[in-house]
Amino acid sequence: MAGCSRMPKSAATVVEFDGASYANAPKSDSHSTSSPQSPSASRLGSASSDSQARFGERALSAAGAAVISAILVNPLDVAKTRLQAQAAGVAYYPMQHQYERRFVSLGPSTMFSDLRCSPSCTRAAIFGTDSVCPPDCFQYKGTMDVINKVVRQEGFARLWRGTNASLALAVPTVGIYLPCYDIFRNWIEEFTVHNAPILTPYVPLFAGTLARSLACISCSPIELARTRMQAYKELRPGVKPPGIWKTLVGVLSSVRTNDNPNSRGYRVLWTGMGAQLARDVPFSAICWPTLEPIRRRLLSVVGDEGNAASVLGANFSAGFAAGSIAAFATCPLDVAKTRRQIEKDPSRALNMTTRQTLVEIWRTGGLKGLFTGVGPRVGRAGPSVGIVVSFYEVVKYILHQRNADS
Repeated sequence: MAGCSRMPKSAATVVEFDGASYANAPKSDSHSTSSPQSPSASRLGSASSDSQARFGERALSAAGAAVISAILVNPLDVAKTRLQAQAAGVAYYPMQHQYERRFVSLGPSTMFSDLRCSPSCTRAAIFGTDSVCPPDCFQYKGTMDVINKVVRQEGFARLWRGTNASLALAVPTVGIYLPCYDIFRNWIEEFTVHNAPILTPYVPLFAGTLARSLACISCSPIELARTRMQAYKELRPGVKPPGIWKTLVGVLSSVRTNDNPNSRGYRVLWTGMGAQLARDVPFSAICWPTLEPIRRRLLSVVGDEGNAASVLGANFSAGFAAGSIAAFATCPLDVAKTRRQIEKDPSRALNMTTRQTLVEIWRTGGLKGLFTGVGPRVGRAGPSVGIVVSFYEVVKYILHQRNADS
Protein backbone atom coordinates (compact mmCIF):
# COMPACT_ATOMS: atom_id res chain seq x y z
CA MET A 1 0.00 0.00 0.00
CA ALA A 2 3.00 2.27 0.39
CA GLY A 3 3.21 2.49 -3.37
CA CYS A 4 -0.34 3.76 -3.77
CA SER A 5 0.85 7.34 -4.25
CA ARG A 6 2.47 6.36 -7.54
CA MET A 7 -0.32 4.12 -8.72
CA PRO A 8 -2.05 5.14 -11.92
CA LYS A 9 -5.80 5.26 -11.95
CA SER A 10 -6.12 2.02 -13.87
CA ALA A 11 -4.06 0.21 -11.24
CA ALA A 12 -6.68 0.93 -8.64
CA THR A 13 -8.17 -2.35 -9.71
CA VAL A 14 -5.33 -4.13 -7.95
CA VAL A 15 -6.18 -2.42 -4.70
CA GLU A 16 -9.87 -3.21 -5.00
CA PHE A 17 -9.34 -6.88 -5.70
CA ASP A 18 -7.42 -7.04 -2.46
CA GLY A 19 -10.40 -5.51 -0.67
CA ALA A 20 -9.53 -1.83 -1.00
CA SER A 21 -11.56 0.91 -2.59
CA TYR A 22 -11.08 2.58 -5.93
CA ALA A 23 -11.72 5.95 -4.37
CA ASN A 24 -9.05 5.26 -1.78
CA ALA A 25 -6.19 5.47 -4.23
CA PRO A 26 -6.09 9.28 -4.49
CA LYS A 27 -6.33 9.58 -0.70
CA SER A 28 -3.13 7.61 -0.37
CA ASP A 29 -1.14 10.49 -1.86
CA SER A 30 -1.41 12.69 1.17
CA HIS A 31 -1.03 9.85 3.63
CA SER A 32 2.00 8.35 1.94
CA THR A 33 3.90 11.62 1.75
CA SER A 34 3.30 12.49 5.38
CA SER A 35 3.67 9.25 7.30
CA PRO A 36 3.60 5.58 6.35
CA GLN A 37 0.57 3.58 7.38
CA SER A 38 0.79 0.40 9.37
CA PRO A 39 -0.50 -2.75 7.64
CA SER A 40 -3.49 -2.96 9.96
CA ALA A 41 -4.43 0.66 9.40
CA SER A 42 -3.99 0.29 5.67
CA ARG A 43 -6.15 -2.78 5.64
CA LEU A 44 -8.78 -1.09 7.75
CA GLY A 45 -8.85 1.81 5.35
CA SER A 46 -9.38 -0.60 2.53
CA ALA A 47 -12.23 -2.31 4.31
CA SER A 48 -14.03 0.86 5.28
CA SER A 49 -13.76 2.36 1.81
CA ASP A 50 -14.83 -0.90 0.21
CA SER A 51 -17.89 -0.88 2.45
CA GLN A 52 -18.99 2.34 0.73
CA ALA A 53 -19.90 0.33 -2.35
CA ARG A 54 -23.66 0.09 -2.53
CA PHE A 55 -25.43 -3.20 -1.83
CA GLY A 56 -27.18 -2.97 -5.20
CA GLU A 57 -23.84 -2.89 -7.04
CA ARG A 58 -22.68 -5.97 -5.19
CA ALA A 59 -25.94 -7.83 -5.72
CA LEU A 60 -25.99 -7.07 -9.47
CA SER A 61 -22.36 -8.14 -9.84
CA ALA A 62 -22.95 -11.36 -7.93
CA ALA A 63 -26.13 -12.20 -9.85
CA GLY A 64 -24.39 -11.80 -13.21
CA ALA A 65 -21.52 -14.00 -12.03
CA ALA A 66 -23.97 -16.64 -10.80
CA VAL A 67 -25.83 -16.78 -14.13
CA ILE A 68 -22.66 -17.34 -16.15
CA SER A 69 -21.33 -19.93 -13.71
CA ALA A 70 -24.62 -21.85 -13.50
CA ILE A 71 -24.90 -22.18 -17.27
CA LEU A 72 -21.29 -23.22 -17.91
CA VAL A 73 -20.90 -25.88 -15.20
CA ASN A 74 -24.41 -27.38 -15.15
CA PRO A 75 -23.45 -30.56 -17.09
CA LEU A 76 -20.93 -31.44 -14.38
CA ASP A 77 -23.57 -30.79 -11.75
CA VAL A 78 -25.92 -33.21 -13.51
CA ALA A 79 -23.15 -35.83 -13.68
CA LYS A 80 -22.35 -35.46 -9.98
CA THR A 81 -25.99 -35.71 -8.92
CA ARG A 82 -26.69 -38.74 -11.14
CA LEU A 83 -23.67 -40.62 -9.73
CA GLN A 84 -24.67 -39.83 -6.15
CA ALA A 85 -28.32 -40.70 -6.76
CA GLN A 86 -27.39 -44.01 -8.41
CA ALA A 87 -25.25 -44.90 -5.39
CA ALA A 88 -28.28 -44.13 -3.21
CA GLY A 89 -30.41 -46.63 -5.11
CA VAL A 90 -32.16 -44.52 -7.75
CA ALA A 91 -32.91 -46.82 -10.71
CA TYR A 92 -32.20 -45.49 -14.20
CA TYR A 93 -33.18 -48.79 -15.84
CA PRO A 94 -36.98 -49.23 -16.33
CA MET A 95 -38.40 -51.80 -13.93
CA GLN A 96 -38.78 -55.11 -15.77
CA HIS A 97 -42.08 -56.20 -14.18
CA GLN A 98 -43.85 -53.05 -15.39
CA TYR A 99 -43.16 -53.97 -18.99
CA GLU A 100 -44.03 -57.63 -18.51
CA ARG A 101 -47.50 -56.54 -17.40
CA ARG A 102 -47.81 -54.30 -20.45
CA PHE A 103 -46.71 -57.14 -22.71
CA VAL A 104 -49.34 -59.51 -21.32
CA SER A 105 -52.14 -56.96 -21.43
CA LEU A 106 -51.37 -55.38 -24.81
CA GLY A 107 -50.17 -58.40 -26.73
CA PRO A 108 -47.03 -59.37 -28.61
CA SER A 109 -47.06 -56.30 -30.84
CA THR A 110 -46.21 -53.99 -27.92
CA MET A 111 -43.06 -51.97 -28.56
CA PHE A 112 -40.37 -51.70 -25.92
CA SER A 113 -38.30 -48.91 -27.43
CA ASP A 114 -38.12 -47.25 -24.00
CA LEU A 115 -35.91 -50.20 -22.94
CA ARG A 116 -33.36 -49.24 -25.59
CA CYS A 117 -30.56 -47.01 -24.35
CA SER A 118 -30.01 -45.51 -27.80
CA PRO A 119 -30.80 -46.41 -31.44
CA SER A 120 -27.08 -47.00 -32.13
CA CYS A 121 -26.47 -49.46 -29.29
CA THR A 122 -25.00 -52.72 -30.56
CA ARG A 123 -25.59 -54.67 -27.33
CA ALA A 124 -29.37 -54.79 -27.57
CA ALA A 125 -31.09 -58.19 -27.54
CA ILE A 126 -34.40 -59.12 -29.14
CA PHE A 127 -37.35 -59.21 -26.74
CA GLY A 128 -40.72 -59.80 -28.37
CA THR A 129 -40.84 -57.53 -31.40
CA ASP A 130 -38.23 -55.02 -30.33
CA SER A 131 -34.64 -54.85 -29.11
CA VAL A 132 -33.89 -54.34 -25.43
CA CYS A 133 -30.60 -53.16 -23.92
CA PRO A 134 -29.09 -54.88 -20.87
CA PRO A 135 -29.33 -53.07 -17.51
CA ASP A 136 -25.68 -51.98 -17.47
CA CYS A 137 -26.36 -49.79 -20.51
CA PHE A 138 -28.33 -47.59 -18.13
CA GLN A 139 -25.77 -47.65 -15.30
CA TYR A 140 -23.31 -44.81 -14.88
CA LYS A 141 -19.63 -45.63 -14.43
CA GLY A 142 -18.06 -42.18 -14.23
CA THR A 143 -18.34 -38.52 -15.14
CA MET A 144 -17.79 -38.86 -18.88
CA ASP A 145 -19.98 -41.97 -18.96
CA VAL A 146 -22.85 -40.00 -17.41
CA ILE A 147 -22.44 -37.17 -19.92
CA ASN A 148 -22.20 -39.62 -22.84
CA LYS A 149 -25.26 -41.63 -21.80
CA VAL A 150 -27.37 -38.58 -21.02
CA VAL A 151 -26.66 -37.22 -24.51
CA ARG A 152 -27.37 -40.59 -26.19
CA GLN A 153 -30.43 -41.54 -24.18
CA GLU A 154 -32.07 -38.23 -23.34
CA GLY A 155 -30.60 -35.67 -25.72
CA PHE A 156 -27.93 -32.99 -25.49
CA ALA A 157 -30.26 -30.50 -23.83
CA ARG A 158 -30.69 -32.82 -20.81
CA LEU A 159 -27.16 -31.91 -19.72
CA TRP A 160 -28.69 -28.60 -18.72
CA ARG A 161 -31.51 -30.27 -16.81
CA GLY A 162 -32.23 -28.09 -13.79
CA THR A 163 -30.51 -25.02 -15.22
CA ASN A 164 -33.67 -22.98 -14.64
CA ALA A 165 -33.58 -24.09 -11.00
CA SER A 166 -29.85 -23.37 -10.88
CA LEU A 167 -30.49 -19.85 -12.15
CA ALA A 168 -33.44 -19.38 -9.81
CA LEU A 169 -31.17 -20.60 -7.04
CA ALA A 170 -27.93 -18.93 -8.05
CA VAL A 171 -29.21 -15.39 -8.46
CA PRO A 172 -30.70 -15.01 -4.97
CA THR A 173 -28.09 -17.24 -3.32
CA VAL A 174 -25.02 -15.50 -4.72
CA GLY A 175 -26.89 -12.19 -4.67
CA ILE A 176 -27.15 -12.69 -0.91
CA TYR A 177 -23.88 -14.55 -0.37
CA LEU A 178 -21.19 -12.36 -1.95
CA PRO A 179 -22.61 -8.96 -0.96
CA CYS A 180 -23.17 -10.18 2.60
CA TYR A 181 -19.68 -11.66 2.67
CA ASP A 182 -18.29 -8.27 1.65
CA ILE A 183 -20.33 -6.46 4.29
CA PHE A 184 -19.69 -8.96 7.10
CA ARG A 185 -15.99 -9.03 6.27
CA ASN A 186 -15.73 -5.24 6.49
CA TRP A 187 -17.71 -5.04 9.73
CA ILE A 188 -15.86 -7.87 11.45
CA GLU A 189 -12.48 -6.69 10.19
CA GLU A 190 -13.06 -3.17 11.47
CA PHE A 191 -14.04 -4.59 14.85
CA THR A 192 -11.09 -6.98 15.11
CA VAL A 193 -8.50 -4.40 14.06
CA HIS A 194 -9.54 -2.14 16.93
CA ASN A 195 -10.45 -4.72 19.56
CA ALA A 196 -8.87 -8.11 18.76
CA PRO A 197 -6.07 -7.89 16.17
CA ILE A 198 -5.15 -11.53 16.76
CA LEU A 199 -8.48 -12.57 15.20
CA THR A 200 -8.04 -10.49 12.02
CA PRO A 201 -6.63 -13.39 9.92
CA TYR A 202 -9.81 -15.35 10.66
CA VAL A 203 -12.18 -12.65 9.40
CA PRO A 204 -12.82 -14.36 6.00
CA LEU A 205 -13.75 -17.56 7.84
CA PHE A 206 -16.33 -15.83 10.07
CA ALA A 207 -17.73 -13.66 7.27
CA GLY A 208 -17.99 -16.56 4.82
CA THR A 209 -19.71 -18.76 7.39
CA LEU A 210 -22.34 -16.15 8.27
CA ALA A 211 -23.04 -15.19 4.66
CA ARG A 212 -23.34 -18.77 3.47
CA SER A 213 -25.67 -19.75 6.31
CA LEU A 214 -28.02 -16.89 5.46
CA ALA A 215 -28.02 -17.80 1.75
CA CYS A 216 -28.61 -21.53 2.39
CA ILE A 217 -31.59 -21.01 4.67
CA SER A 218 -33.21 -18.57 2.23
CA CYS A 219 -32.94 -20.78 -0.86
CA SER A 220 -33.14 -24.35 0.44
CA PRO A 221 -36.47 -25.26 -1.29
CA ILE A 222 -35.07 -24.31 -4.71
CA GLU A 223 -31.97 -26.39 -3.99
CA LEU A 224 -34.27 -29.32 -3.17
CA ALA A 225 -36.08 -28.90 -6.51
CA ARG A 226 -32.83 -28.68 -8.47
CA THR A 227 -31.39 -31.82 -6.88
CA ARG A 228 -34.54 -33.82 -7.64
CA MET A 229 -34.78 -32.50 -11.19
CA GLN A 230 -31.20 -33.53 -11.92
CA ALA A 231 -31.35 -36.85 -10.06
CA TYR A 232 -34.51 -38.36 -11.52
CA LYS A 233 -34.81 -39.42 -15.12
CA GLU A 234 -38.20 -39.45 -16.82
CA LEU A 235 -38.64 -43.08 -17.92
CA ARG A 236 -41.93 -42.62 -19.75
CA PRO A 237 -41.41 -41.81 -23.44
CA GLY A 238 -42.90 -38.56 -24.66
CA VAL A 239 -43.48 -37.21 -21.13
CA LYS A 240 -41.84 -33.92 -20.26
CA PRO A 241 -39.96 -33.99 -16.92
CA PRO A 242 -41.47 -31.75 -14.21
CA GLY A 243 -40.14 -28.26 -13.64
CA ILE A 244 -39.40 -26.43 -10.40
CA TRP A 245 -43.01 -25.79 -9.41
CA LYS A 246 -44.30 -29.28 -10.22
CA THR A 247 -41.33 -30.82 -8.43
CA LEU A 248 -42.03 -28.89 -5.24
CA VAL A 249 -45.76 -29.59 -5.48
CA GLY A 250 -44.94 -33.27 -5.87
CA VAL A 251 -42.78 -33.14 -2.74
CA LEU A 252 -45.60 -31.54 -0.77
CA SER A 253 -48.26 -33.90 -2.11
CA SER A 254 -46.26 -36.89 -0.91
CA VAL A 255 -46.59 -35.71 2.69
CA ARG A 256 -49.72 -36.96 4.44
CA THR A 257 -49.87 -35.84 8.06
CA ASN A 258 -52.80 -35.34 10.39
CA ASP A 259 -51.02 -33.44 13.15
CA ASN A 260 -50.41 -29.79 12.33
CA PRO A 261 -50.12 -30.38 8.57
CA ASN A 262 -49.35 -26.77 7.70
CA SER A 263 -46.06 -26.49 9.54
CA ARG A 264 -45.00 -30.11 9.31
CA GLY A 265 -46.01 -30.44 5.68
CA TYR A 266 -44.13 -27.39 4.48
CA ARG A 267 -41.10 -28.41 6.55
CA VAL A 268 -40.40 -31.09 3.96
CA LEU A 269 -39.39 -28.32 1.53
CA TRP A 270 -36.38 -27.73 3.77
CA THR A 271 -35.38 -31.40 3.70
CA GLY A 272 -31.62 -31.65 3.68
CA MET A 273 -31.08 -28.06 4.82
CA GLY A 274 -29.03 -29.32 7.76
CA ALA A 275 -26.83 -31.34 5.42
CA GLN A 276 -26.59 -28.36 3.07
CA LEU A 277 -25.47 -26.09 5.90
CA ALA A 278 -23.08 -28.80 7.11
CA ARG A 279 -21.63 -28.81 3.58
CA ASP A 280 -21.70 -25.14 2.62
CA VAL A 281 -20.54 -23.59 5.89
CA PRO A 282 -17.33 -25.67 5.99
CA PHE A 283 -16.99 -25.03 2.25
CA SER A 284 -16.94 -21.30 2.89
CA ALA A 285 -14.77 -21.74 5.98
CA ILE A 286 -12.20 -23.49 3.78
CA CYS A 287 -12.70 -21.56 0.54
CA TRP A 288 -12.37 -17.95 1.68
CA PRO A 289 -9.37 -18.29 4.03
CA THR A 290 -7.67 -20.21 1.21
CA LEU A 291 -8.71 -17.79 -1.52
CA GLU A 292 -7.74 -14.52 0.16
CA PRO A 293 -3.99 -15.28 0.72
CA ILE A 294 -3.63 -16.78 -2.76
CA ARG A 295 -5.33 -13.75 -4.29
CA ARG A 296 -3.11 -11.33 -2.35
CA ARG A 297 0.03 -13.20 -3.39
CA LEU A 298 -0.96 -13.29 -7.06
CA LEU A 299 -1.96 -9.62 -7.05
CA SER A 300 1.36 -8.70 -5.47
CA VAL A 301 3.06 -10.51 -8.35
CA VAL A 302 0.92 -8.59 -10.84
CA GLY A 303 1.98 -5.35 -9.17
CA ASP A 304 0.87 -1.78 -9.81
CA GLU A 305 1.31 -2.09 -13.56
CA GLY A 306 -1.12 -4.98 -13.92
CA ASN A 307 -4.01 -4.53 -16.32
CA ALA A 308 -7.59 -5.74 -15.97
CA ALA A 309 -6.84 -9.08 -17.67
CA SER A 310 -3.99 -9.95 -15.29
CA VAL A 311 -6.07 -9.00 -12.26
CA LEU A 312 -8.97 -11.04 -13.63
CA GLY A 313 -6.61 -13.98 -14.09
CA ALA A 314 -5.30 -13.67 -10.54
CA ASN A 315 -8.81 -13.72 -9.11
CA PHE A 316 -9.87 -16.65 -11.29
CA SER A 317 -6.78 -18.68 -10.37
CA ALA A 318 -7.26 -18.04 -6.66
CA GLY A 319 -10.94 -18.93 -6.87
CA PHE A 320 -10.24 -22.07 -8.90
CA ALA A 321 -7.67 -23.36 -6.40
CA ALA A 322 -9.72 -22.51 -3.31
CA GLY A 323 -12.97 -23.89 -4.76
CA SER A 324 -11.34 -27.18 -5.77
CA ILE A 325 -9.81 -27.73 -2.32
CA ALA A 326 -13.04 -26.87 -0.51
CA ALA A 327 -15.13 -29.07 -2.83
CA PHE A 328 -12.93 -32.10 -2.25
CA ALA A 329 -12.92 -31.66 1.53
CA THR A 330 -16.70 -31.34 1.76
CA CYS A 331 -17.67 -34.07 -0.73
CA PRO A 332 -19.01 -36.51 1.94
CA LEU A 333 -21.43 -33.84 3.15
CA ASP A 334 -22.52 -33.17 -0.43
CA VAL A 335 -23.28 -36.89 -0.85
CA ALA A 336 -25.34 -36.78 2.35
CA LYS A 337 -27.24 -33.71 1.13
CA THR A 338 -28.09 -35.35 -2.18
CA ARG A 339 -29.23 -38.55 -0.49
CA ARG A 340 -31.49 -36.66 1.90
CA GLN A 341 -33.05 -34.52 -0.79
CA ILE A 342 -33.86 -37.39 -3.15
CA GLU A 343 -35.49 -39.41 -0.35
CA LYS A 344 -39.06 -40.21 -1.39
CA ASP A 345 -40.21 -41.68 1.93
CA PRO A 346 -41.78 -38.67 3.74
CA SER A 347 -41.15 -40.07 7.22
CA ARG A 348 -37.47 -40.64 6.49
CA ALA A 349 -37.19 -37.26 4.79
CA LEU A 350 -38.58 -35.49 7.86
CA ASN A 351 -36.85 -37.53 10.55
CA MET A 352 -33.49 -38.60 9.12
CA THR A 353 -30.50 -36.57 10.33
CA THR A 354 -27.28 -35.72 8.52
CA ARG A 355 -25.27 -37.82 10.95
CA GLN A 356 -27.50 -40.86 10.41
CA THR A 357 -27.22 -40.39 6.65
CA LEU A 358 -23.42 -40.27 6.80
CA VAL A 359 -23.32 -43.41 8.95
CA GLU A 360 -25.64 -45.17 6.49
CA ILE A 361 -23.44 -44.18 3.53
CA TRP A 362 -20.32 -45.38 5.38
CA ARG A 363 -21.90 -48.76 6.17
CA THR A 364 -23.09 -49.39 2.63
CA GLY A 365 -20.31 -47.82 0.56
CA GLY A 366 -17.39 -47.10 2.84
CA LEU A 367 -14.93 -44.33 1.94
CA LYS A 368 -15.72 -44.72 -1.75
CA GLY A 369 -19.39 -44.10 -1.00
CA LEU A 370 -18.61 -40.91 0.91
CA PHE A 371 -16.66 -39.56 -2.08
CA THR A 372 -19.12 -40.58 -4.80
CA GLY A 373 -19.08 -37.94 -7.52
CA VAL A 374 -15.97 -36.19 -6.18
CA GLY A 375 -14.57 -35.82 -9.72
CA PRO A 376 -17.41 -33.81 -11.24
CA ARG A 377 -17.90 -31.96 -7.94
CA VAL A 378 -14.32 -30.70 -7.92
CA GLY A 379 -14.42 -30.13 -11.67
CA ARG A 380 -17.54 -28.04 -11.21
CA ALA A 381 -16.60 -26.10 -8.07
CA GLY A 382 -13.15 -24.93 -9.17
CA PRO A 383 -14.22 -23.12 -12.34
CA SER A 384 -17.48 -22.02 -10.70
CA VAL A 385 -15.78 -20.23 -7.81
CA GLY A 386 -13.17 -18.79 -10.16
CA ILE A 387 -15.82 -17.42 -12.53
CA VAL A 388 -17.99 -16.03 -9.74
CA VAL A 389 -15.16 -14.29 -7.87
CA SER A 390 -13.43 -12.80 -10.92
CA PHE A 391 -16.63 -11.69 -12.68
CA TYR A 392 -18.05 -10.30 -9.43
CA GLU A 393 -14.99 -8.17 -8.72
CA VAL A 394 -14.70 -6.87 -12.30
CA VAL A 395 -18.36 -5.88 -12.60
CA LYS A 396 -18.30 -4.31 -9.15
CA TYR A 397 -15.28 -2.26 -10.18
CA ILE A 398 -16.89 -1.12 -13.45
CA LEU A 399 -20.14 -0.11 -11.74
CA HIS A 400 -18.30 1.73 -9.00
CA GLN A 401 -16.14 3.61 -11.51
CA ARG A 402 -19.18 4.57 -13.57
CA ASN A 403 -20.97 5.93 -10.51
CA ALA A 404 -17.84 7.75 -9.38
CA ASP A 405 -17.44 9.42 -12.79
CA SER A 406 -21.10 10.47 -12.88
